Amino acid sequence: MPRHPAVLVLSSALLVAALAASPAARRAQGQFAWSQCQDQPPAWYGSAEAVRVADLVLLYQRRSGGWPKNIDMARALTDAERREVAGAAADTDSTVDNGATTTQLRFLARVYDATRANRFRASFEAGFDYLLSAQYPNGGWPQFFPLRDDYSRHITFNDDAMVSVMEVLRDSAEGPAPFGFVDAQRRARAAEAVKRGIAVILKAQVRVQGRLTAWCAQHDEVTLAPAKARTYEHPSLSGSESVGVLRFLMSLPNPSADVVAAVEAGVAWLRESPLSGLRVERRADASLPGGFDRVAVKDPAAPPIWARFYEIGTNRPIFSGRDSIIRYDMASIEHERRVNYAWYGYWPADLLAREYPEWKKRR
Repeated sequence: MPRHPAVLVLSSALLVAALAASPAARRAQGQFAWSQCQDQPPAWYGSAEAVRVADLVLLYQRRSGGWPKNIDMARALTDAERREVAGAAADTDSTVDNGATTTQLRFLARVYDATRANRFRASFEAGFDYLLSAQYPNGGWPQFFPLRDDYSRHITFNDDAMVSVMEVLRDSAEGPAPFGFVDAQRRARAAEAVKRGIAVILKAQVRVQGRLTAWCAQHDEVTLAPAKARTYEHPSLSGSESVGVLRFLMSLPNPSADVVAAVEAGVAWLRESPLSGLRVERRADASLPGGFDRVAVKDPAAPPIWARFYEIGTNRPIFSGRDSIIRYDMASIEHERRVNYAWYGYWPADLLAREYPEWKKRR
């Protein structure tokens, strides 16, 4: 998703220094990249390095309580960079896109659980309250909050944004480590927020000729109809985002009849939608920018693959470039969009082969 202009300015200022320190060099110095800070051994979250990163996370937090996206929040900053980051506190670029805010909350919960430093709990609670404030009355979450006058106002399943929010709130409500410190009032509010989120997921599931199918990557925040986002992201059924939604519904311990029906319908649609005999290949081509192309080739031995987007009604895979024209062949869109977007993938494969059968057994 496109970044807010303020984030572009900030990120460009930090990029040069970030490139200068490779992950290997940082590890040699006992420092970690932000992407490495989410899956360390439990004892690490009480370490000096974890506290250093957590203090940077606090520095990046906006006054709204949320965080911007696409920033390595573990990279050591110069004094000038710290002043620049602190000066952006009032920016309105807080988001749940690309794991922003939810990732910071999970990290802070683990550091607070290990250190009991009150500043980390206070930051966590501000971010937690941000998630609750961002929820629409109907139960959905937008991509950005405060709201903007663009497609980011839609209820956003894209890149598992809303699912990631609901998982943090569910875990906080239920109280497993490291969320045992969350107070009773916030637990109750989180549980209610998750309940409303489930309700809107069920209402948004797309019906085609009266039959439940799957979900769009984003839905209108008022009507819940499948909605357009960027120029190349049309109202459609998603072979990717629907998987994240189904995984969340399947994680519910005591699913209602409506939840069960939604899962069964979504799985049935995924089973009907794979493409056989097709393989996506990265092909060297010195005449093209970047020196390669991405092409779909026929291959009878290829495993089933799914399209990112399916046309509602026909269930045909659709593709689109920045001209926003729907096409039915990836080769028909411009090279830049062809190679820089995930038009095909194996997102449902493990869900269909393993997770869904296990879910059926548990029930």
